[in-house]
Formats: sequence, structure tokens, C-alpha cells
Amino acid sequence: MILKTFICCLLLSTQATVFATNYYVDSRIGDDSNSGEAPRKAWKTLWKVNQQIFQPGDKILFAAGSSYEGVLKLKGSGTQKKPILVDMYGKGKKPALHGKGWSEATVLLYNIEYWELRNLEITNTGTKRKSGRRGIVIRADNFGECHHIVLEQLEIHHVNGVFEKKRGGGSGILWDNKGDLIPTRFIDLQLLNNYIHHCDRNAINSRGNVRRTNWYPSLKVVIRGNLIENVPGDGIVPIGCDGALIEYNVIRKGLDLMPIGDAAAGIWPWSSDHSLIQFNEVSDHRAKWDGQAYDADFNCIGTRFQYNYSFDNWGGFMLVCNNGFTKGSPKNIGTKNTVIKYNLSINDGLRPYKAHNKRFFSPVFHITGPVENTLITGNIIIQPKKVVSEIERSLLEFGDWGKSYPIQTSFTKNIIRTEVPSEIRSEGAQDFEQSVNDFKQNFDYTNCANPLEVLKEIQRTSAIKNDKDFKILMRFIKHRLKHSDPRGN
Repeated sequence: MILKTFICCLLLSTQATVFATNYYVDSRIGDDSNSGEAPRKAWKTLWKVNQQIFQPGDKILFAAGSSYEGVLKLKGSGTQKKPILVDMYGKGKKPALHGKGWSEATVLLYNIEYWELRNLEITNTGTKRKSGRRGIVIRADNFGECHHIVLEQLEIHHVNGVFEKKRGGGSGILWDNKGDLIPTRFIDLQLLNNYIHHCDRNAINSRGNVRRTNWYPSLKVVIRGNLIENVPGDGIVPIGCDGALIEYNVIRKGLDLMPIGDAAAGIWPWSSDHSLIQFNEVSDHRAKWDGQAYDADFNCIGTRFQYNYSFDNWGGFMLVCNNGFTKGSPKNIGTKNTVIKYNLSINDGLRPYKAHNKRFFSPVFHITGPVENTLITGNIIIQPKKVVSEIERSLLEFGDWGKSYPIQTSFTKNIIRTEVPSEIRSEGAQDFEQSVNDFKQNFDYTNCANPLEVLKEIQRTSAIKNDKDFKILMRFIKHRLKHSDPRGN
């Protein structure tokens, strides 16, 4: 009996080794009647790849410079020690997968785990815009814990969803965990060093468990080193997560394409706890409403923004908000304990026309609704003259979203340089404290295009030069100026 058990274990181990196979795909010289197990025996189409149920350790390798039309629907799961890999082989351009708008997404990972996808170009352009169109969808539905999905060094572009959020939008990447029968979430989801551009409406967004009555957040979500350009809507939005890490991303070259009143921002968690958002750069966001670089949205606890850089965003630097009409419901326990520390904001708040509230509205900080215990400290805010004289010059404005104002806001030890007088509109705010802030108008505003020169002048003219957090921010700015493309840096 012992010998039989040993032989069975040996056979299973041998089979695991035997069935870890490299499969090659080449649209130019391949043939779907081939085995796919060597470059000279490559498959030809995505259809053939979709027929295969892959095993732990398998690799699906697309030929450099090859191109495909249709949808890639991957099947099978890897293991912790043997994930399944999708990559390119050979030298040349990344293999291109063109969805043509034929399906929701060009690449679909549905109820599978332990996959890593690298070095693909992905588009999904239909003849007409369509609600909910994506480049990649990662979906887990009544699956349980879905482990280790990695998207790295992909280029995702020209996904023509719709611009309106209420109509379903569209995005480069969507991750989506749901299920009424089996609690489902992602563990170790990594989005690394991707280039996402010309995607409508959003770049990276998500859906997850948002109700606190069935709170089952995704864990170990990391979004790092992505370059996002020419996207009119939301940049990065983690939903239903605990402990998400969002760092070293760059969002720039925003587009003013959305309808009046449609809101978006650069990086913002919703229904997520303990999100850490650091060392990011967001510029030139042009959403018709909101339009800030960063946002701590409602149903979020313990969000931290630190060492980020923000400039030329039409809606301002920072939004902290909560909907007073829904607070206390399962989808909104509040917005609490947000920390905003040692960020650099230059020339934020530039919307050159009236927003749907009939104002040239673009405060640097907008805090609205019954948010609680917000700490804003050590930030450096530079406000040159506005490019349009009618634009309001609010540094900080409180609002009453849901007929409720913020509670316990601390604005302390910030450094503010304003070329013209700026104002703090604190009407309605409960327990608002401001202290030890350094307000001055005397500053060389001609250096605003160079954040390092800005920090050097701040260092010379303030008491912050020996502050360790300031030194961390300065090191990051030096790094960003040296590496304008964050991918791999």
C-alpha cells in the first residue's frame, strides 16, 4: 500500500512536469492544425488559444510583430509555484490583439487564477462607441478567493466606450469581483508598468464588495508604475479593497471630452480601507466636474496620500467627500481618518469656464459632506495667477453634500505661496482647526514649471529644510524629473 501511494505521488509529480508546456502563436506563419509546441509549429489564431484549458506552468507565447483580431478568453488556472504565463517571443513590436469592439473586452480572465500577462498590445475599437467596452476584464464570480493576477508591460489603447459614467463608461482595465453564493475577492492583484492611453472613459477601474453587511475586500492589490495619457475620465479607482498600494504612477495629458456635470478625478479609492497612495504624479485633469488629481471618496476609512505631485489640474489638487444622504447605509459608513501629508501642488484649480454649479469652481482643496477627522499637514501649495481672471482663488472650501458639513478637519503646518490673495471658505465646517501654516505671497512664480526649483526655494525660505518628510518628497521629485516615464523606474 505504501509502495502504491509512493508510485501514485511520483506519477502525479511527473505529469505536472510533463504537462507544463510552451505554446507558440504566430498569425503570419502559424496553422491551427499544428501542435503549437514550437515556433515552427505555432498556432495561428486566438480562436485556437481559446479552445485550450491550460495547466500550471504553461506558457502562451505570441510572436513579436504578429497581429490578431478577436477576443482572447483564457481558461485553466495555475498554482502558487507554477503560474501560467502569457508573453511574447522573438524581437520586435509587441504582439497586437485587436478586439474590434466585437465583445465587452479584448482579453477576458474569468474565474481563473495564478496568471501573468506581459508584453501585449491591446485595443478594442468598435465602429460606434459602446457602454462598458474594455481592453481587459478580470472577473471573478462566485469563485471564492482569486489569487495572483499580474498585468505587466502591456499597452492598452483606443478603447471607445462612452463618456458618460451613468451609461456605463468604458476603460482600459476593469477588475470585477462579485457573487451572491460564494464570497469572492482578489488576493495579490498586480497592475505594473502598463501604458494606457486613448481609452474612453477611464484607464483603470474596478467593481467589488462595497456593502459593509457583506464586507469581503480584495487584499494585496498593487497598482504601480503605470503611465496613463489622453484619458478624459478617471485614472485609477480601486473599489472594495483593504490595504491597496498605489504608487509611482503618472497620469497626464487629460482631455476635455465629457458632458457637463460628469465627474472624474485622477486617483481615488471608493469603498476601500487603508489605501496608501504615494509617489504619484497627476496633471492636466480636465473633467467637467471634480477634476482633482486625488480624491478620498465615501465609504473609505484610513486613506493616506503622501509624497505625491500634482499640477495644472482643472478641478484642483484634492477632494475629500461623503454623501450625507446615504451615510449610515450599508454602502456608506462614512469617510474617516483621511491623511494628506507632504504632497506638492503647483497651479491646481484652472477650470476656465463655469461648472454646472454656475461658478468658476476649482478650489485646491474641496472637502464636502460629513467627512470625519481629516488631517492635512506638511503640504506645499503654489498658486500663481489664474490664466482666466474669473477663476475663483479658493485654497480650501467646505461643502454640504447631503446637507451635512465636514467634521474635525485639521489644516496645519502647510506651506502656501499665492501670487494673489487666496481664501479659505470654512463656513459650516465643524471643529475646523488651522494652525502653524506658512502663508506668503513673495515667491518666484516663474519657476513653477520646474518642481525641483520650487522645492529648493521653499527649502531656502522656510523652516522645513531639515524635515525628513520634505527630503523624501524632494528625492521623489528628483526621481520623477529624471524618469518622466514611470514604467520600470
